Amino acid sequence: MTNATAPEAPRTALRIHHARLIDGTGSAPVDDAVVIVDAEGTLTYAGAAATAPTAPGNASPVREIDAGGRTVLPGFFDCHVHLAYAQGSPPGRRAELDPVLVTLDTAGRLRQTLDAGITSARDLGGLSAGYRTAVETGRIVGPRLHTAVRIISHTGGHADVRLPDGTDLSAGMSEIADTADEARLAVRRVLREGADLVKICATGGMGSPYDQPDDEGLLEEEIRAVVDEARRHGGKPVAAHAQGNAGILNALRGGVTSIEHGYGLDEQALYMAGEQGTFVVPTLSTVYAGINKDTMPDYHYQKKVRWSGLTKENIARAIEYGARIALGTDAAVGPHGVNLMELSYLVDLGMDPMDAIVAGTRTSAELLGVADRLGTLTAGRTADLIVCDGDPLTDIGVLGDPARIVCVVQDGVVRKDLLDLPLPAAPTGRQP
Repeated sequence: MTNATAPEAPRTALRIHHARLIDGTGSAPVDDAVVIVDAEGTLTYAGAAATAPTAPGNASPVREIDAGGRTVLPGFFDCHVHLAYAQGSPPGRRAELDPVLVTLDTAGRLRQTLDAGITSARDLGGLSAGYRTAVETGRIVGPRLHTAVRIISHTGGHADVRLPDGTDLSAGMSEIADTADEARLAVRRVLREGADLVKICATGGMGSPYDQPDDEGLLEEEIRAVVDEARRHGGKPVAAHAQGNAGILNALRGGVTSIEHGYGLDEQALYMAGEQGTFVVPTLSTVYAGINKDTMPDYHYQKKVRWSGLTKENIARAIEYGARIALGTDAAVGPHGVNLMELSYLVDLGMDPMDAIVAGTRTSAELLGVADRLGTLTAGRTADLIVCDGDPLTDIGVLGDPARIVCVVQDGVVRKDLLDLPLPAAPTGRQP
């Protein structure tokens, strides 16, 4: 078996055959399908084998992939991760480690996430924009990244983890703003650090010791200032940590792009989100993680007991109402590298398996503003795809097992190979 972490072969044309195709558009699967990728990493065909074009000539070496009846899907997105942190580690833990080790550990989590089938990720606090550049330039291998760099919170809010003496335990993750003008300055600071989007706290949270999910975060006028400042700088999106319904409504009235968590969503909030086209990223992985009084701080345990059942009811209603749901896990709060278990939780709350796949592919690409080139397996799109051992439409859980993600292709490059795929034969005959 090929080592999944071995150096990748250079990009070459690919032809995947004997595949079952789920293309991310919501269309019915194609049972005997072929997917063709050119040497530049662009999809040129994805459809029935009967109408597939012939392979390129001898001048263009092609790497043949026999899927053996396995399922080919678009590369997935995780729209809410914290890759700079290990699972369960408080933000301050990062500051206690040698920064070289932090960097190497973070690179390992990037690779682990990619191997789980996530070819694009949105980091919502703690990850330097340098990691995005490192992936783009080939210094490290991981999902292509959008990062918020820091989280904007008010003093004493969900992302304010300073000690009474002022010591910042966030390792630079937090950006504090207590007025509309300070909120604008905070946006400018995170954009100066290379942020692709802005993350705010519209409510308190589960893991913060001094507030409750029902507590409101930034004021509506401050959220409006953030959204306007982001608009003025290239129309950057704004993601709102928003758990309790009052803060969710403030975030919606303020014009944010996405509601993160959304545990307290009521009918009014769902209606507003639908009218405005606002995305909801439920992060159910944190809800399904289980509750253990022996291992959790009491404040966290009490919140989880109160909110877990309520969250499932509200997100089930959001699914029933047809909310614009994108996939996110809050990895670091939960485990890294099993991101697609989130699909099982969506299905458990009533989402059709095909709709869950669309949520993790096309809809998530729409949230990140990249649906013109990612999120579906259609001609002209960038070749981000995975091969899954099993049929996720009958058992969505197969996608949550990284061992069953047997091949990952990103930008036309085979990043993970558990199939022992043969390298392309050298071209024969005259070169053009």
